[in-house]
Amino acid sequence: MAASWDGSYDPGSQSDDSHHFERLHIEPLYDAFVCPLTKQVMRDPVTLENGQTFEREAIEKWFKECRESGRKLVCPLTLKELKSTDLNPSIALRNTIEEWTTRNEATLDMAFRSLNMNSSENDVLLSLKFIQHICQKSRSNKHLVRNADLIPMIVDMLKSSSRKVRCRALETLLVVVEEDEDNKAILAEGDTVRTIVKFLSHEQSKEREEAVSLLYELSKSEAVCEKIGSINGAILILVGMTSSKSENILTVEKADKTLENLEKFENNVRQMAENGRLQPLLTQILEGTPETKQSMAAYLGELVLNNDVKVYVARTVGESLINLMKSGSMQSREAALKALNQISSYEASSKVLIEAGILPPLVKDLFTVGANLLPMRLKEVSATILSNVVNSGYDVDSIPIGPDHQTLVSEDNVHNLLHLISNTGPPIECELLQVLVGLTSSPTTALNVVAAIKSSGATISLVQFIEVPQHYLRMACIKLLQNLSPYMGQELADALRGTVGQLSSLIRVISENTGISEEQAAAAGLLAELPERDLGLTRQMLDEGAFQLIISRVVKIRQGEIRGTRFVTPVLEGLVRVLARVTFVLSEEPDAVALCREYNLAALFIELLQSNGLDNVQMVSATALENLSQESKNLTRLPELPPPRVCASIFPCFSKQAVITGLCRVHQGTCSLKESFCLLEGQAVHKLVALLEHNNAKVVEAALAALSTLLDDGVAIEQGVFVLC
Repeated sequence: MAASWDGSYDPGSQSDDSHHFERLHIEPLYDAFVCPLTKQVMRDPVTLENGQTFEREAIEKWFKECRESGRKLVCPLTLKELKSTDLNPSIALRNTIEEWTTRNEATLDMAFRSLNMNSSENDVLLSLKFIQHICQKSRSNKHLVRNADLIPMIVDMLKSSSRKVRCRALETLLVVVEEDEDNKAILAEGDTVRTIVKFLSHEQSKEREEAVSLLYELSKSEAVCEKIGSINGAILILVGMTSSKSENILTVEKADKTLENLEKFENNVRQMAENGRLQPLLTQILEGTPETKQSMAAYLGELVLNNDVKVYVARTVGESLINLMKSGSMQSREAALKALNQISSYEASSKVLIEAGILPPLVKDLFTVGANLLPMRLKEVSATILSNVVNSGYDVDSIPIGPDHQTLVSEDNVHNLLHLISNTGPPIECELLQVLVGLTSSPTTALNVVAAIKSSGATISLVQFIEVPQHYLRMACIKLLQNLSPYMGQELADALRGTVGQLSSLIRVISENTGISEEQAAAAGLLAELPERDLGLTRQMLDEGAFQLIISRVVKIRQGEIRGTRFVTPVLEGLVRVLARVTFVLSEEPDAVALCREYNLAALFIELLQSNGLDNVQMVSATALENLSQESKNLTRLPELPPPRVCASIFPCFSKQAVITGLCRVHQGTCSLKESFCLLEGQAVHKLVALLEHNNAKVVEAALAALSTLLDDGVAIEQGVFVLC
């Protein structure tokens, strides 16, 4: 083979290749050789009555299809009716084609013999370059390369141990298949495309660049597009290349254009979306057929998206998904709802959806009964989306969702929500409770919800959810009640009192020894907001041992036995407020005094004064100490003076007042922090005075109020002044 080539040729040279291959003449393909139907060189040409020539097998198939479909027998080129279907063999043309094929195949045979693993690297490179040369010289020669079975042999060179041969083979395949559908079809057979894809992972950039260029050309054929997409990892690698900072810019462009061609198939679009290239999927949702929109929306609902992407998706296709949810078939509505559920799970994207008009159709879907009724599983999705958008922080009261400018917090709509909460299953009930949580998180909408709850008498039914076995449902209920408690604390206290058990359930939630949870924070916050002077509620908590559990919890948090979550602070603040309520009923409830003495609550509240950074804990602790200190004058044991002697009774001038030491200067009796809650004996005065420099005015006021108990009626005011000075 080597002797057949021009010996001066260097396969790596950049000189004019045509000079080296001039005597290896390939005759051009003439149009007359090609069948108009098959676009292939004819083997058995036949001529019709009108002079048009075709491959016998192809024209016979055409006539058969005409008869089976009941059409007139016409010439496939002129479309004029034929009087006869006689086929006249074109013997001269057939002989000419055979001679042409024989001459060209003889020339190609030299390349054929060199394309094997036993040939030298130089011979293989030269053969590949020759094939490139003849294909570039005339497009018709690509047919010859195909007929000579050279394409599979070029493919075999991709397995060569020589990097130069592999690169040249990729380069040659690109020339062979360029603008030739038949050659592309041959290349798509077997595992060839998979082999080409593997080159994308090669460290050698030259191989990777050639492989991308070849895949780009192949991707222009729809049949090969599907093949490329079916190869595991192909789309993933191409997507990665498009975002590479180190890749050759032309390679990045080819990878990007390849992906654009692959977008013709839905499965490829899904893979791209899964690997971070979302735009094709979003385009299909915007511009596709109804079936495609449904399919793509359904797949979007299954993807895991980061928050920034959710915002982008909401801005791009939010309105389209909402329209699909409103007017599509039930399957389309389901797909749209699931996609919207995914997108709405982030606050910023929820706000985009609200502005795109999602609220009115959502509420309509939830409240509608009759022919267009959503099945319960989809109502659950609708409820979840509504919960997401309401809890995004958007002012939903500004969005009209019904006649007469009704909004979601209009009384009728809140009544509808409350009705659904009482008449659906736990999953929907939970989401609708979360909707109310969102509506009651803003003071502007909370008052409307409170008014609707009161007018519908729904307080009792809401409180009952505290005892449900489903944790997620119970937590939603407690969070809602916590939001309601500042506005209807007395109603909730009345509902919790009694023998039903909701109060016990709340205490049980708080005392669960499972760390600190959001549910515990909500339960503590709810109890903290109930009227602190409600004696009946406090007495019931005393009877049920609630305060002992709360004390234990506070001590563990203070000692660091429970730590580490973002809910520690709200739990501690709530528990201290709940614990402080026992100090508001000391004068009416002896058991409250006994509890404070047994657990030395005055000392605990003094310790809590030093909770730096926790203003609410310091303020509540100072208020609790004020309440305890007000009882000190009633709990101080006054000294018993000895009776006067006989002389002193007769002659008062001889009497001398008995002096008793160890008495409290302020309360004039025997005091202690534990028994009589004396601030002076408990060394709390200087800690309260220190709080007067606090930058929170409420903490300062509470500290002042506690200190002022040393100047109350019933104590030695002059001594109190002296102590404060």
